[in-house]
Amino acid sequence: MSQVSPRSSTTAELASELDGLLCIAHLRWNFVFQRPHHLMTRAARHCRVFYIEEPVFGEDDRLERFTDPSGVVVCVPHVTAGLSAAESQARTARLLQDLVCQEGLTRYALWIYTPMELPITGGLSPALTVYDCMDELSGFRHAPPELRAREHELFGQADLVFTGGHRLWEAKRLQHPSVYAFPSSVDVPHFAGARRPQPDPLDQATVPSPRLGFYGVLDERFDSALVSELARRRPEWSIVLLGPVVKVSREELPQEANVYYLGQKTYGELPAYLSHWDAALLPFARNEATEFISPTKTPEYLAAGVPVVSTAIHDVVRPYRDLSLLRVADDAPGFEAAVLALLNERGTPAGQDRQARADAFLSGLSWDRTWAQMQARMGEALAGRRHDLTEVLEGAADD
Repeated sequence: MSQVSPRSSTTAELASELDGLLCIAHLRWNFVFQRPHHLMTRAARHCRVFYIEEPVFGEDDRLERFTDPSGVVVCVPHVTAGLSAAESQARTARLLQDLVCQEGLTRYALWIYTPMELPITGGLSPALTVYDCMDELSGFRHAPPELRAREHELFGQADLVFTGGHRLWEAKRLQHPSVYAFPSSVDVPHFAGARRPQPDPLDQATVPSPRLGFYGVLDERFDSALVSELARRRPEWSIVLLGPVVKVSREELPQEANVYYLGQKTYGELPAYLSHWDAALLPFARNEATEFISPTKTPEYLAAGVPVVSTAIHDVVRPYRDLSLLRVADDAPGFEAAVLALLNERGTPAGQDRQARADAFLSGLSWDRTWAQMQARMGEALAGRRHDLTEVLEGAADD
């Protein structure tokens, strides 16, 4: 990237001076397409992006790489099995140092999603460190007890902290001087494709209507009891669930005959499924794992033109429920009543008005805009670093 005079640089230009970005992630690249994927594919338009997954344990130490069509280089550390956690992370750290050296990275950003992997960054010298706190991971099932201490350490090293929602920002804003909320955004044109006539996917075509749908990870955040009771109360409704089952057993999920598990779908396949849903569900349990979530599905469902019912998740209530863009309920009778109201609204002026207001709200959202705003913050932080360095050098010269 070209070097620009500090005095003439805009913040965006300063951020574009970075010759690379190392993203330390807890999600596999080929897992569900989520926030890291949206942001890193956009970052790859400006600099080289290396997406570092958690290690795979085997017979040797090496760094496997493949390049996604977006340009993101996905790096999978392979580390010898049977070592202590500290030694495994030390070996991963050496693999990352070799990567930086081999790629000739001299002015790169470190972008961290998982504080647990902070030790693997110990030998790196980034120009900028960003902690993109997309979830309160310490509240998830099987969270390591060291996670909070690692996050505290990361707060001490990060130049910037971004949060995946407003509730999370409220929880983190006093722990670091530069914390900014960047709630879940949406690729409106992608999901608006659901409003155009599309063939019903083969595995969904035989599912009776009306259809209520949910896509995403099925884990401890999914309110299985609520969905089971809803299915029993309305056996003529079909509930379609798309996504992988993680950290819970299949037996813990709804077993009713009108609940259909169609498996994980790619990001590109989702609009075709949404196109044939009568309502979309956000049936999140109210527990420690969901207190801080900002579901990306909320604006995606609305962009697809599908009416939505959700439990009272903080970042769904504000702004979506407060703007009357969806309905909120907290138990099966409430969900039943909300879905009935939405089904009865189809094709009516009330339903059309709600969708028009949703479209107006979504017109201010996009992942492109989110990334541009993040890049501006990064540029400001880099400018601040330059200013601090200039002061140090001038002070040394005066001495």
